[in-house]
Amino acid sequence: MKFIGLTGGVGAGKTTVLKAMKQLWRVRILIADEIAHEQMEPGTPCYKKLHEVFGADDIWLRDGSIDRQGLARLLFSDDEKRKRLNEIVHPAVKQYILGEVEKERQAGNYDYVIVEAALLIEEHYDELCDELWYVYAPEETRKKRLMADRGYSAKKVDQIFAAQLPEAVYRQHCAVVIDNDRDMDHVLEQITRLYANEEK
Repeated sequence: MKFIGLTGGVGAGKTTVLKAMKQLWRVRILIADEIAHEQMEPGTPCYKKLHEVFGADDIWLRDGSIDRQGLARLLFSDDEKRKRLNEIVHPAVKQYILGEVEKERQAGNYDYVIVEAALLIEEHYDELCDELWYVYAPEETRKKRLMADRGYSAKKVDQIFAAQLPEAVYRQHCAVVIDNDRDMDHVLEQITRLYANEEK
């Protein structure tokens, strides 16, 4: 079994690539953002730490759960608090992912476990994964997708792009580049070819 980290800039179409992988491979997919949300649910160790650090902030709903929109606004405006949140949540996410990978290695049900996250390089997943793979689409394509699919303004897209790694860094750290500038058939062709090469 191979453990792959899949990354790429926002709007590159990582979800499309994962769908193609699910169609063609025996694969377990782990989405880091979804795992992070689970790790912040009431009753978890992360939740308790978050309450200690952010208890006085206006990010809590009446039922005690976290208001994710309020949290996003807080983190966007306060670099120090974003850093503190990451120090709590990211290690818990990593621990969970590594535990799941080990379970799947023992069970032998899959050829691949794929973890998808925007910050794989920044969080040093290259030290944990067998390989990192990069989903590429040009900035203009990504901008059109984000404005059409998510309703983002051009200004918001530019702000997001400015905060992300440059393309050269992704290419430097990733062993495989998947081009997602066209349609699903083009992605499927690449995934089919990758699998054939892996099986040699």
